[in-house]
Amino acid sequence: MPMLHIYRAADLHTSALLKSRASEVGFEVLASEVCFNIEATAELSADDQTKLQYLLQETFEPQNCSAKPFVSAKGDGDSILEVAPRQQFTSAWSTNAVSICSAMGLVQITRIEKSRRYHIKRTSPTASPQKFALLVHDRMTECVYPNGIASFEQHSEPEKWTTVPVMKEGRKALEQLSQEKGLGYDSQDIDYYMRVFKDELKRDPTTVECFDLAQGNSEHSRHWFFGGRVVIDGEVMPKTLFEWVKRPFKEHPSNSTIAFHDNSSALRGFQHVSLFPEQSTDKPAVPGAFREVKRDFDLTLTVETHNFPCGIAPFPGAETGAGGRIRDGQSTGQGSLVVAAIAGYAVGNLHLPGYMLPWEDQSFEYPSTMAPPLQVLIDCSNGASDYGNKFGEPLICGWTRALGHRMPTGERFEWVKPIMLSGGIGQMDHMHVEKQEPQQGQLVVKIGGPAYRIGVGGGAASSMVAGDNAAELDFNAVQRGDAEMEQKMNRVIRACCEL
Repeated sequence: MPMLHIYRAADLHTSALLKSRASEVGFEVLASEVCFNIEATAELSADDQTKLQYLLQETFEPQNCSAKPFVSAKGDGDSILEVAPRQQFTSAWSTNAVSICSAMGLVQITRIEKSRRYHIKRTSPTASPQKFALLVHDRMTECVYPNGIASFEQHSEPEKWTTVPVMKEGRKALEQLSQEKGLGYDSQDIDYYMRVFKDELKRDPTTVECFDLAQGNSEHSRHWFFGGRVVIDGEVMPKTLFEWVKRPFKEHPSNSTIAFHDNSSALRGFQHVSLFPEQSTDKPAVPGAFREVKRDFDLTLTVETHNFPCGIAPFPGAETGAGGRIRDGQSTGQGSLVVAAIAGYAVGNLHLPGYMLPWEDQSFEYPSTMAPPLQVLIDCSNGASDYGNKFGEPLICGWTRALGHRMPTGERFEWVKPIMLSGGIGQMDHMHVEKQEPQQGQLVVKIGGPAYRIGVGGGAASSMVAGDNAAELDFNAVQRGDAEMEQKMNRVIRACCEL
């Protein structure tokens, strides 16, 4: 059955920032609209089409929703550029939309994906539509559809895994792979992997194994430096940096119930009355009435930074900084409940247009692969707040710093690599503090969103010196947020916690 299309006028083209950036690459943005691409198993009746139109149109502007497009190319250098999610996976937005359709009786609708259409006009004879496309879509999770979406079967095949020829080429093969894929192998890593695969296993590793080893053995994951020996002026210090951090807890544990061995920490709480859903023994985790229950809750607290991703791609970097921290909070003990968040940002000199400050040195240079401090501050704040709003977690407080200064010694002191801090508090039933040991025969269940090759490389990339990696590899290493999918996962965890 042919796909249905419903169009809705949009104001995407009115963004002053987009207009400015479009002008820089030789285009004028004339208009924009959203297209809902709808897949159904059967033809919709007139009544069903009215329901669908009602669902997709703006409440007070029904005239701006139509089965025909509002924008069209008229020639003379203008064209329509359409971008939408890649088709390999159904988006979380589509899952929610289909659920709403089903609740309205539109059970024949199986998928709805939203695309964005821009009416653009070339202002320079050398302007390339591909450059404009980079301004309006995330090339990792979205793509350009030159002829629109006629089917959800138009997708490319994923890249095949291969073996790395260490048995034949030796170290050179691993060094080349590390350089091409941004794996961040140093000489010690390569020595170790050569010994494991060539001398002990006597086989070539796969590219999948090499990716996994790069992340698992990176500084980001293993903390080799943070847990390593500290030598100052030739003298070995008595404690590692990690041991210094842990020392206050070891000497004065006070009311801590979890510290340094789980996804977040926990403080001893108190008993109080809470609302819990009623559960039946034969049908657990189903909707039901709430009842008052006396429970003993501890407070969970976790803070992490997401600095490298926010320097490369501030909005998705901050999104996944918040999302990853929420995930850590949820997985504390045998399961924890999310309550609220804090955020903090530290960047270099902002160089606000028309508001130059005396200490802002115009000669300071920044890595070309990283976003400028002002963009980092704006997009990070938007990304963290956007994710929290979609997930349903309030952001209750935070802080901001901006500084770049030339010291009297000539040393430059600045947050060139920005800091994005995401913190959260939650609550956990005291009887869930200890994780249980896995038993033979139990199943491992993996839940979450689609598995693009995004964020794969984040651990290695964030452990490298800023600017050492290729720009494309840095961009690929940044995860992408999906707050709606994490909220679905949160419901599963919460249902288990409340059993």
